[in-house]
Amino acid sequence: MSQAETNYSPDRFTTALQANKEWAARTALENPDLFPTLANGQSPEILWIGCSDSRCPETVVLGLKPGDVFVHRNIANILHAGDLSSGAVIEYAVRHLRVNHIVLSGHTKCGGIAAALGNKQLGILDPWLLPLRQIREQNLALLQTLTPEDATVKMAELNVREGVKLLKSKGVVLEAMQQRGLQVHGLIYDVACGMLRDIDTKDSEEEIKRRLVAFKTEA
Repeated sequence: MSQAETNYSPDRFTTALQANKEWAARTALENPDLFPTLANGQSPEILWIGCSDSRCPETVVLGLKPGDVFVHRNIANILHAGDLSSGAVIEYAVRHLRVNHIVLSGHTKCGGIAAALGNKQLGILDPWLLPLRQIREQNLALLQTLTPEDATVKMAELNVREGVKLLKSKGVVLEAMQQRGLQVHGLIYDVACGMLRDIDTKDSEEEIKRRLVAFKTEA
């Protein structure tokens, strides 16, 4: 064996491909019906909207399997009203896959949140983070009373609440909530312990009525 071969260590991509082969073989042995079932289609009950952060893998965090969760992830789990990408995912998940739950999850130690709490120019990220900066502006007095760490957690919570509010202004979501009991949830994932925390985003009857009047549309 040459010195070059002795010093060679496979890169992360190569080892990941090998790990995939081992995982696929192990999964097929332990659950032989899984892959044939998935090949025939999907019927997830959950739409997960989360952050792109590598520490927040939704299927792993939830202890679920391939086929259980339909997913949309982006920087800081931000929902923009006119974003075609998230809008298409939501429309498809609710109207065609008929998911029963939409989960919007933020997380602790979020880099996008930290960036929005700072004032450094970030190029293309600046327009993307605009909703977070607006939340910062609206809650500036409160955020300034908190430690930097607590402020990032509070901002993550406020961002989730705003996102849930936007979800509940979409006609397709309101229709499914009214007709078949679709539920919308807000969560915060703690990367330091792996636990999810539910944020109370339930609406009063009066709030639900107002939303239906203001946002529900008909063909």
